[in-house]
Amino acid sequence: MRSLPVPFMPIYKQFAILFLFVAVLLTACAEKPKSVNGKYSFYILGKNGKEYLMQSDNLSNGELKPEISGTELDGSEMDRDVFVKNGFYYHLNRKSPLFTKFKLEKGKFERVAAVKLENFSIENFNWISADTLLLTGLNVKGYNQPEYALISVGSMKLISRGFSGIPKPKGKFTSMSIGFLERNEDKLFVGYTYHVAVETSNYLTSDTMYFSTLSYPAMKLLKTEKDSRSTYPGGINTIQPYSFADFKGDHYFMSCPGIALGNRPDMPTAIFRIKAKENKVDQDYFFNISNSAIQNHAYGMWYLGGDEAIIRSERKDLFKGLGDHYSTAHFEFYILNLKTKSVKKLNLPLDKGTRKQCVIVEGNTAYIAVNSTQEGNYVWLYDIKTGTLKKGIRLSGDTDFILRMDKLRD
Repeated sequence: MRSLPVPFMPIYKQFAILFLFVAVLLTACAEKPKSVNGKYSFYILGKNGKEYLMQSDNLSNGELKPEISGTELDGSEMDRDVFVKNGFYYHLNRKSPLFTKFKLEKGKFERVAAVKLENFSIENFNWISADTLLLTGLNVKGYNQPEYALISVGSMKLISRGFSGIPKPKGKFTSMSIGFLERNEDKLFVGYTYHVAVETSNYLTSDTMYFSTLSYPAMKLLKTEKDSRSTYPGGINTIQPYSFADFKGDHYFMSCPGIALGNRPDMPTAIFRIKAKENKVDQDYFFNISNSAIQNHAYGMWYLGGDEAIIRSERKDLFKGLGDHYSTAHFEFYILNLKTKSVKKLNLPLDKGTRKQCVIVEGNTAYIAVNSTQEGNYVWLYDIKTGTLKKGIRLSGDTDFILRMDKLRD
């Protein structure tokens, strides 16, 4: 029996079907997540208020859309103050109240283990070792009692917890902020300041910074000093870094008296130094950012290597107040020479978002995440040796803010 003849299909229809098939295939490939277990992590705030985590193996090129490649987060359990170590995410949910270790695997954000931390608000975290984490913070009820929690993250067990010995606020001061912590062998050096409540959601900051030296691991107060050249030393480093140690072991930190942190804009943003193996602020070193060519306040500081660092500085002429400080693109990036105290502005679009973890330094490249209202959301590559800039990976689709960009593994 003869088979039925195949119906004739015009050649233009054959090409149309082939073109449609190829287009669908290319779209599917483009929308596939870059990697399930990438080298880098993005925390994205979407235009619709949703929050996502995404991972990527590369920051130099390509495009990611959080609604396609990301994992949507539960806002009741997760926030931007999550931080990353060796492929795991760590976050304190104060309502639970659980300090939890998470992993992102096969598109799902899963809880690995947790330890209870009641009435604790993290101000700073420090890795004492690969497995030991030191949290310094305050009580949730009042933010007036300094505390610490030492945790083994391998087993997620609480090693110890207690009062740190740092003086509580007194007199007109009602609360406080712990800005940074440096460990020097068997001692901890902690910077902090005090606040005066003005209204329910407003405060003013003391014109003085305080520094306490504690023994470690006994956590006993040894001495306290003060410095009135600026105020509000550092900030909550689960959201943005404000300090680092350089190649010589000297420790640098930035004060943040601008309206978004210290709310003392009459005082200068400045960089201070603690020499290696010394538990005191170097009184001979003072890098006045507000009195440099920058002429503004800054938030966030990242070490580039050698004598250089990068900071993120506000433009006070482009925003009206704290209400539009986050949404208005007005942030610039500057390269600082810590030795000569010179500054150089990077030719980047104006960035938006008051505080962000937006810089990763690897070798001779600094990756800088910028949310530009004019040019879109990109990671820019800054060549530290040549000073050149070029666009890298694009974050598009539902991306409104790149709140965090983290290296997943050291």
